Amino acid sequence: MASKRALVILAKGAEEMETVIPTDVMRRAGIKVTVAGLTGKEPVQCSRDVFICPDASLEDARKEGPYDVVVLPGGNLGAQNLSESAAVKDILKDQESRKGLIAAICAGPTALLAHGIGYGSKVTTHPLAKDKMMNG
Repeated sequence: MASKRALVILAKGAEEMETVIPTDVMRRAGIKVTVAGLTGKEPVQCSRDVFICPDASLEDARKEGPYDVVVLPGGNLGAQNLSESAAVKDILKDQESRKGLIAAICAGPTALLAHGIGYGSKVTTHPLAKDKMMNG
């Protein structure tokens, strides 16, 4: 049986723990995880000035898709950058159309809102983003 595959999309300003911990847990579970840099393969500066080195650029990682799950780490700036990306929109639209899993953490669900993903579905988000999520 083929191993499950996950795509973690890493944008500048992402919350470090929301990137590293899910990646670590999934890898320990035997899931093949690709951490993809939104703007390339260069180290990405996260919300607390920790730099994370992606495995691949998002452009290259897309060529290896589809994935069983797409993970969107939070962090206000990171979520904003995910929200503004046409590539992220395309990936999420494809994932939703295939009924694939999307794991958006903390402020990450605001990217779902920005890209029109999950309307009519129950989603969770950080309490500070609740009004934005409820009122569009």
